[in-house]
Amino acid sequence: MALAAMMFAVAMTFIDQTIVSIAAPDIVRELDLSSSGMQWVVNAYLLSLAAFFALGGRLADLYGPRRVVVAGTLVFVVSSVLCGCVPDGGAAQTWLIVFRATQGLGAALLFPAALAVVVAVFPVERRGRALALFFGVTGALTAIGPLLGGWLTSWTWRAVFWVNVPVAIVALVLTALAHIPDRRRSGTLDVRGAALVAAGMGLSVLGFQQAWSWGWDSWATWVCIAGGIAVLCAFVRFEHRIRHPLIDLRVFRDRAFTVDAAVLFFSMLAFVPLFFFTSVYAQVSLSASPNQAALFLLYFFAGFAIASQWGGRILDKRGARPALKLGTALGCAGFALWAGKLTDLSMHDQWPYAALAGAGIGFVLAPASTDAVNRSIGASYGEVTGITQTVRNYAASVGLAVYGTVLTHVTTGRVRDTLESRGIPAGDAGTVARDVTESITGNGDARPPTGTGSAAEATRDAMSAIRMDFAEANQWVFYGMAIALGVAFLCALRHPGGKVEADAPKAGEPAARAG
Repeated sequence: MALAAMMFAVAMTFIDQTIVSIAAPDIVRELDLSSSGMQWVVNAYLLSLAAFFALGGRLADLYGPRRVVVAGTLVFVVSSVLCGCVPDGGAAQTWLIVFRATQGLGAALLFPAALAVVVAVFPVERRGRALALFFGVTGALTAIGPLLGGWLTSWTWRAVFWVNVPVAIVALVLTALAHIPDRRRSGTLDVRGAALVAAGMGLSVLGFQQAWSWGWDSWATWVCIAGGIAVLCAFVRFEHRIRHPLIDLRVFRDRAFTVDAAVLFFSMLAFVPLFFFTSVYAQVSLSASPNQAALFLLYFFAGFAIASQWGGRILDKRGARPALKLGTALGCAGFALWAGKLTDLSMHDQWPYAALAGAGIGFVLAPASTDAVNRSIGASYGEVTGITQTVRNYAASVGLAVYGTVLTHVTTGRVRDTLESRGIPAGDAGTVARDVTESITGNGDARPPTGTGSAAEATRDAMSAIRMDFAEANQWVFYGMAIALGVAFLCALRHPGGKVEADAPKAGEPAARAG
């Protein structure tokens, strides 16, 4: 019952990562938002999530994970209701951005605490399978977001926020019925450390998020990224000097934990960005509807769901190293083979490679996360889950920024070459190519231009070629994801192996040894 309660609780946070993007056109149209304003509505959630994950994990340790789950659920669902009640008029954009940010805060409190509950109630010998189910089900819900969003938006876009209310009620009822024990740890909240990590994560993630629109040659992009990294370095130095740090950095002395975090980082460079790039590719190059694009992602999640359960069993029997090596190798091969099939422009011909890539991520996600938690210092499960989820979210932001830049650059170049080959002057071809690329990558709109003139007519005639150009540009992105999994495989080879035979001891007791 505790596992079911936590899965219902975090289901809201996973669905919300993708569901809002489907409703974006209706929100923009009804509330008269600017395109940059809508981008901030999406980014505010992710930015807040990145900034407060570490804080959420520490609060779960200090006040008990059950209390923090309940508090995070309430913050999240109240924010969701207020997002759905946004008024018309000039205040609409600010209203949405503010309450999307508080949604992210609720999710940052909720997720590490929920994971800590699952870890605490399952003994180490059953933990791998329990967390495999946890990550398998909640991860698959990310793919359901666009499908559910398309159905709800046909009624009203506000329902994509209100749908969280019944889910939250079920989660709170199950949490009460499960009688989850609240194990609290002594210590104080490191407020200055929390402020430093929030500022550092927020600034650097903002830089990566905005690099796509500001450009990599913009001073603002690099001020945010470099400034955020500098603040994070200051945070690390500060944490070494205080008695009760926000994050006990001694955990990185364990080579297995460091390898788990590295494998998660490079794997998440591919996992989270995949939702966006695959959805836009399906809608542009395959001419799929948003709902069809969501179904396309189910090929990936079929492999993911099966492998995540298998990976959990491998972890329980043999430790994390075999699962990490197998998963990163399969993921690298799957993404590379999938990239080669993108230009076939057939959704059904790609399913074996999508499933193979999904299986690779499925073998990695739960074992790496669980092994990292099992090796936590002093049974600080909330703190360690805060670390691993921060690593995952940071990697997702980096992946979206880097792959987005590659996709924009390659698409613009190929579309420009296509238009020039059809007789459009170089200057006009470059301008049209940038406009087409911005429309495609911004909202998946591949409709031909409606203007008059030779350039517009030639562009309309070239739309089938432009769809192929976009598929070829996506190949660069998917090969990049394969490279990320290849680096993760090299990291997995450094894992010392063995498995944790008992729960980590409480503070002051000897650390658990690998078997």
